[in-house]
Parts: sequence; C-alpha cells; structure tokens
Amino acid sequence: MLEATPLTEGWVLRHEGEGLPAAVPGCVHTDLLAAGVIPDPFLGANETEVAWVARREWTYETELRGGAEGHEQTDLVFDGLDTVAEVTVDGQVLGRTRNMHRSYRFDVTGLQGRLSVRFVSAYAEAEAVRGRVGERPAAYPEPYQYVRKMACSFGWDWGPTLVTAGIWRPVRLESWSTARIARVRPLVTVEDGVGVVELHVEVERSRVEAPLAVEATVGGARVRGEIEGTAGVVRLRVPDARLWWPRGYGEQPLYDIELTLVHDRDALDVWRRRVGFRTVRLDTSADAHGTRFTLVVNGERLFARGVNWIPDDVFPSRVTRERYRERLGQAARAEVDLVRIWGGGIYESGDFYDACDELGLLVWQDFPFACAAYPEEQPLRGEVEAEARENVVRLMPHPSLVLWNGNNENLWGFRDWGWEARLAGDSWGEGYYLGVLPRVVAELDPTRPYTAGSPWSGSWERHPNDPAHGTHHSWEVWNRADYGEYRREVPRFVAEFGWQAPPAYATLRRALPGEELAPDSPGMLHHQKADDGNGKLERGLARHFALPKGDFDRWHYLTQVNQARAVAAGIEHWRSHWPQCAGTVVWQLNDCWPVTSWAAIDGDGREKPLYHELRRLYADRLLTVQAREPGLVLAAVNQAGRAWTGTVTLRRMSVQGTVVAEAGVEFRAERRAVARVAVPRELEPAGPKEFLVADADGLRALWFPVPDREMAYPRPEFDVAVAPGAVRVTARTLVRDLLLQADRLRPEARADRGLITLLPGERVTIGVSGWENPDPDAARAALYCLEPTA
Repeated sequence: MLEATPLTEGWVLRHEGEGLPAAVPGCVHTDLLAAGVIPDPFLGANETEVAWVARREWTYETELRGGAEGHEQTDLVFDGLDTVAEVTVDGQVLGRTRNMHRSYRFDVTGLQGRLSVRFVSAYAEAEAVRGRVGERPAAYPEPYQYVRKMACSFGWDWGPTLVTAGIWRPVRLESWSTARIARVRPLVTVEDGVGVVELHVEVERSRVEAPLAVEATVGGARVRGEIEGTAGVVRLRVPDARLWWPRGYGEQPLYDIELTLVHDRDALDVWRRRVGFRTVRLDTSADAHGTRFTLVVNGERLFARGVNWIPDDVFPSRVTRERYRERLGQAARAEVDLVRIWGGGIYESGDFYDACDELGLLVWQDFPFACAAYPEEQPLRGEVEAEARENVVRLMPHPSLVLWNGNNENLWGFRDWGWEARLAGDSWGEGYYLGVLPRVVAELDPTRPYTAGSPWSGSWERHPNDPAHGTHHSWEVWNRADYGEYRREVPRFVAEFGWQAPPAYATLRRALPGEELAPDSPGMLHHQKADDGNGKLERGLARHFALPKGDFDRWHYLTQVNQARAVAAGIEHWRSHWPQCAGTVVWQLNDCWPVTSWAAIDGDGREKPLYHELRRLYADRLLTVQAREPGLVLAAVNQAGRAWTGTVTLRRMSVQGTVVAEAGVEFRAERRAVARVAVPRELEPAGPKEFLVADADGLRALWFPVPDREMAYPRPEFDVAVAPGAVRVTARTLVRDLLLQADRLRPEARADRGLITLLPGERVTIGVSGWENPDPDAARAALYCLEPTA
C-alpha cells in the first residue's frame, strides 16, 4: 500500500548566511516575522518597510532521508510552491517550477541528502517574461499578469503589496510499488432519480508490469473494473441517493466514495472523497428582458444570495481549516447561499470546499485571471492549461461547486479600458476564456456550466457589461454616483457591487497603535488602498448626512451606516425584481488584512454593520418599499418553499411618533416569488417630517422620503439597561439606526445585531458575548445613532 510521510520538520530558511527556523507550509514573510527579522506588515506603514523581501531570492532546506522501506519508488510531492523555484538534492536538479496554482511530483527513489528549494523573486520572473512577450495593460502597475501566482499579492484596491515566496502547501514523500492512483475524475450526476457516479481512473505504473483492477464503493453500491494500460472507468448507481441542496432549499447529504487500486489481492493505493448528488445548469436563454443568467439546481430556479470571496489572508498559508469554517460559517449565518471565489486570488484548499459542501454554500469558481491583459504565449500558455486541468479534476467531487468562470473583468477591460488600441493585435487572454478553458471544462467536467467571464453578456455583439444580458458589475455607483442610482437598472445578475467602510474600531486600534485616528491620519490613509477612496466616502456621506467635522468616531459610525444603506438599496431593489434579476453577489465578504474596504467582515474577523444587514436582506422573506411609477410599492419577497400570505400594516408616521394614517393590506407571495402591493396614496409620507412603516410577520420595512440630512429627526432619547450577555435599549423618541459597537466595550466583545431603528416606546435586546462585567455607562458610550442636523 502507498505510504505517505509528511515532510514538514527540520526546514530552515537561508537569510544573511544563517538558517532561520521555517514553517512548512508557510512563506518567507511569515518565517521572517516569526524570527523577528521584519515587523508585522499589517501594522502601521510596515508594509513599505518589508518591500525588500519580494525582490530577493530565498532558499528553503531540509534533510531528505528517503522514503518508506520496501517500496519500488519514492516521490517527493509538493502540493504548492510559490512560485518560481528550483528543487535540488545535494545539487542535483530534480526540476523547476513557475506556477503557484499547481502541484509537483519528483522521483527521488534512492536519493538522500540536502533538499533545497531555491525561489527566484516573482518580480524577476514576471519582468523577464514581460521582456520576452511584450507589455500588456492592466488595472494596476504591478506585473502580476506575467506569472501564474496569486495576483492580489502584488496589491489591490483593498490589499497590501506583499509578494510572497515559499512552500505554501503541504509537502510529503510517497512510497509505492507496482502502481499508484495518479488521478480520479468523478462525474457525479442524477439520472431519472438515480444517483450515478462515473469514476475515470488513471494510474502510474512502476517498472513492473502487472494486471490491475479497481474496486469502488459509494452509498452501499459496489463495483469492480479492470485497468487497461494506465486507465479505466467504473460506474456506480445509487438508487436511493438523497439530493444535495443549497442551504435554505433542503439538506446536504454527503456520500463517501472509496476507490481501491488492487493487484491480485493486494491493495496498492486508495482514493477517498465525499460527493453529493445534485444537478446544476445555467439558464442563459433569451426572454423579453434580454438574456437570463439563472442558476438551476435540482430543477429549482434560484435567486443567488451571494458574496465575493478574496483570500482571507495575504499570506494564504495561514488560513487554517478552522478559519475557513469560521468565515464561511459567518457567511451562512448571514443567509448567504453562494460564494464567488474571485479571479485575483487562488484555487482554495480542499478545506474551503469541504466546508461549503457541509454548509450548503454554492461555489462559483473563477479561474485566476483578473483585471489585466494576459499574454497567451509560452511559457504562460502551457502553465494555464496544466493548472486548469489539475484544479478542475481536484475540485470536481464537491457538490457545492456549481459554476466555472473564465476571468474577472478582462473581457470588459478589453472593450472599455483602452486595452484594444494599446494591444494592437497582441494576445490578451481571449484565447483562454473562449478557447482553452471551456475546452478543458467540457472535456473533464461536463456536469457543470462554464461562463467566459464576469461581467460577460454572452457575445461580442453586445457590450460585455450590458445589464440586460448575462452578468453585470455595477461600479459606476460607488465610483461616481449615489447609491439611489442602483434603482435605475434591473440587471439579469449582479455579480459585483459594493460600498466601502472602515473596519471596526478595535481593528483600527490594533492595526494603528498609538495613532490619533482621523480619516486622513497617516495610518488610515495607508490602510485605504482605493483610488480616491476617502474622497468617495466623503462624497457618498455628503449626499445623505451632515459631514462630521473633526469627530472621527462620528465619521466612523456614519461611513459604516452608509455602507449598509448602499448595499441594502441595491439588494432590496434587485430582489424585488425576481425573476428578471436572478442574483446579487456583494463585493465583498472578507478582507485579507486590516483595511478600509467593501468587506462585510473586516481583516480581524469582526462583523461590520453591513454583515448584520445582509442577514435581513438575504433572509427567505423580505419586506421592502420601492418607488415605482406612479407611486410607492410594497414588495413581499418570498424565497421560501411555501406561499407567504398575510396582512401588512402600513403606518404613515410623523418623526415625533404619531400615526398620521394607517391601513392593513392583504398580500400573497407564492413560493419563490414576489408579491407587489401598491401603497395607498394617502399613506405616502410627505416632506421631511414623515415616514412610512410597513410591518408583517415580524418583518419591517421603512421608507423615508428625503435624505437623512433633510429629515427633521428629534434628538434621540433612550434608556439603557444591562444584564449578563445583553444590552437593552428602550426608545423614548424615534431612534434611527441605533448601533452598539461592542468592540468599544472590549476588543473581544461581539454584538448579535447591527443597525436598528426603534419607534417611540419600542425596546430591543442586543446580545453581547465576550463582555463579562456589564456596565450601563460603558454600554451607553458604545451606542451610536443618527442625530438631528444642526
């Protein structure tokens, strides 16, 4: 039987003639940080102090002592090398690598000695390739498109420039005899209600020819098949297989597959995975509104409630199985059902997809291309196909994976960002997105749909970002317009949109120690990577609020309110237009370091108000008031599996809390449907002293007719009481967008809810964890809400 031995101990990193202790998996930055050679690049402006690390060559070394005895062959297997490396044993070259997204295997049978992995600077490699293939345009000045490496390690508009190197995924020795399983490609489908698994097996033989067979089991089914040469196929049927569903639509049953390679009666190697039985297709048919982009799972059409995912740490080797589960658990608790792995990052580890399988989170997987023209010449072209082939097969067992996407914004960039003229006919990636990648997916994984890019209208006959066709990225709003402009369009699928806000206060205090915080203080500016980011934040605030002068705490609160409001404006509008709009994917769920960004969860894992707002926006049932012609409309959005009927209570109220007019309106929203009810004209609020309240089944929608800076809010008054694990607030006036910033009580403290609007006499209990000594004065000091404009 194949024996695997982890090779994680005894590694050193060569630095200035010394051997520093090295963690494998890991990277140069984390090893230098652990050794005290560099400061923490996440703090202050230390990022710039460690820029030299990316420009050097680095060598990792350990002793190779040989594999397990009694086997014919021993392989040295690297699951990931970042990125351009030469691997030697006592000076004998085993091989060279140039792709972070691939694994590597070297025959080391009989070899012992000093194992060295020497990494060339990724900058040196990228600049050399650029010199050979020519200049290509990109959204950022760094040369990330010339090397197959995590693009965002070169910096992004939310990320630091920390270009890594190292053995970033596990390494091991594998010793085997006769043959080993080289690859298993599982096609998992449902045919006429029966679960079907078709296993395409490839083997590698040693120097000994021998008859081989495979035995496979899943869900009580068992089958045996012969290996002809180096390949074979076995097919299993599971008649009573239960369907795997996205969260909110059903359960997530998973089945263990075990495939054993045998010679005579001897087991040579075993391959084990978990699978789920489900069907998925992408409806891109034409209709009266344009071209659909609707995911269909097990025959059920979905409105995708999504978030974009970036690497959870700029040093991805630090992201553990537990951290994946924590972050994805946060997504699930926010009622998210789809996670898009964005193309400037990586193919995540199996731990990510395992968690999504168990949580019922659909995965949209970008191939790693983002915001640049990518050369199609060698050495890149061969690397692109090799990495695609490996990762398509690696990820195929996961039922959560439902969509392959060719790239992020490159088709759009070619058309709109001046690339076409600058390229003057040079290759730029189109051959990947419309040629290589769809061919690889069609050949290896025909059970899943592929789309050429995001955004993509489906044809060059239309603009790539045409909202009426396919996927759409809505960035004009954040960059130039008020978020009310979201309501001007109904895209078929909004794959990116978002609004910035700073991280939690405790995150800023940790990341910027000793700094007097201000929107434009040195550390705040260094941790704001977006072009004119603070200017856009300020202009966005000014459209809705009186700008706070010299009051950082107020600015911090209002920018977080504005982020939640902006995303809510988009999602409420687009969900109310289901099925014309079939999904929203918020930019973004997470951060890779402490930074002002579009994230709902900051770089220290703290949840912004936007996170809690997503729980409301993405719930199965949502009430929202929308301005339509000729007047206001109440939309009851019902994504649940059964009809929603009831009476909505509409109240036209004054800001002082009196009811001006009231009515009950019946509604019925069918399963997976939206009911729209016209608001009677006499209930529409008039001017800055009135607003509309809609209540049904414990849900509430509010409509304010003018921006907050024009509303005649009373000065908020409320009472505060505390108890272990709770803060209770009772409103004596209208209290708009009350927020408990629990991390101001204690950095470890968390609140279980975000922004809350209370009518006079209403009470809310906010759960607080991590705060052992409740204090009412401290609680009051950590409570923020809107105040009347002076």
